[in-house]
Amino acid sequence: QVQLQESGPGLVKPSQTLSLACTASGGSITSSYYAWSWIRQPPGKGLEWMGVILSDGSTYYSPSLKSRTSISRDTSKNQFSLQLSSVTPEDTAMYYCARAASANWAPDDYWGQGTQVTVSS
Repeated sequence: QVQLQESGPGLVKPSQTLSLACTASGGSITSSYYAWSWIRQPPGKGLEWMGVILSDGSTYYSPSLKSRTSISRDTSKNQFSLQLSSVTPEDTAMYYCARAASANWAPDDYWGQGTQVTVSS
């Protein structure tokens, strides 16, 4: 059964780039059955889907975040990463990585535990 673990700094200064990694174990991120997504939840708000990377390395992003978001992967580490540029305090959130169905990109039951990122000077 796949396990996901987010890692990265918990504090980022405004205007800088937020960088997080998600390491998968128990399953390959190159499996054609699945995609791999990033989702966030600002305090007091609902979940926001940020983007996804498919088994072939293609990426798709939320239109509202597309200009600032990049998802990449390192298959040798079975890891995929998120970069969010030009952050503001509104980007403060719990950030999750999650496995998703390749057919419709809907996150399934396998999520990381989440990592809190605060944007503050």
